[in-house]
Amino acid sequence: MSMDLTHIPSSEASNSKPVLKRNSDDVGWDYGVIVDVKNKDRLRCILCGNQYTGGVSRMKKHIAQVKGDVAACKKASKEDILKCKQALDETTAKKKEKKRGGINLREEVNIVHEEGDGFEDDEVELRSRKRPHVLGPLDRYTEINPGSSDTTTSGFKKVKQPNIKDAIWKKRSHEVSQYLAQWVYEAGIPFHTIDNDSFKRFVEAVGQFGPGYEPPSQYQLREPLLKKEVDRTKKLLKRQEEEWALTGCSIMTDAWTDRKRRSIMNLCVNCKHGTCFLSSKEDSEVSHTGVYIFEYVDKFIEDIGLQNVVQVVTDNASNNMAAADLLKIKRPNIFWTSCGTHNKSHA
Repeated sequence: MSMDLTHIPSSEASNSKPVLKRNSDDVGWDYGVIVDVKNKDRLRCILCGNQYTGGVSRMKKHIAQVKGDVAACKKASKEDILKCKQALDETTAKKKEKKRGGINLREEVNIVHEEGDGFEDDEVELRSRKRPHVLGPLDRYTEINPGSSDTTTSGFKKVKQPNIKDAIWKKRSHEVSQYLAQWVYEAGIPFHTIDNDSFKRFVEAVGQFGPGYEPPSQYQLREPLLKKEVDRTKKLLKRQEEEWALTGCSIMTDAWTDRKRRSIMNLCVNCKHGTCFLSSKEDSEVSHTGVYIFEYVDKFIEDIGLQNVVQVVTDNASNNMAAADLLKIKRPNIFWTSCGTHNKSHA
């Protein structure tokens, strides 16, 4: 995150010395500035001049006069208080929504009861059908460590009762995460893949399976598992196609240049059930004229069905607008819409 120099508009600012402030649209930065470049979590309130450690979140609580975490700002106006309270409420709501989404993903996974759902492979022998060990109340105060010299004869090591946030649970989670991190680093897995819903379902499934899970072989990934995933994807696409015919759909196309300077063009279809990817092609040797874009889009209008397409969505670049003019001539019943996000970013 980039930094911008600013001055402290406070009487307590020594000689109006410039300090650092994060270039962020978070409302907390309207009231706080960084006073020590070596400790960017320590901020000074520009209203009262007091300093606090805890970052911009704590600064918003200071302005909003949230009790129990930080002293209230005595110089904050009612408008300032309301603004920061709304920002804190929005953050809390987003966290709850994210947590709820994670719970819903986990509830989708059930490897114990769902037999014959198309995911199991007859050639794979499950060597362990143990139910996962469910940790009980006593597990919170002990840990299994047979290799340690200070364990009892039963193999359990006594652990003090955790005072904050179940320390043992946190320690075990950290150890598992470290194994995951080793695999990510060694295999060169992109970090953003950790946010994929499919990965979260896989982690939940492994947890439900319990000890003894053996990953599939390369052959199983290349052949039987891949074929079953293709079949599953086709079933999902079939549901989308049925919705296209029922309520219509929108075609969305875009182009960009990757790090290797290759020009990539893709096409997606959106409907009530969501967005699905339909086509992508590398066309570095071709000029993206209006005619070229129109022909690319028009081909998929034919494939999807003229009667099913309501509109085509692109950005408002001149070549896309030229393609829109050609579409109006050949397909006068289909709208060509400029992307609202692109228009806003170029306003």
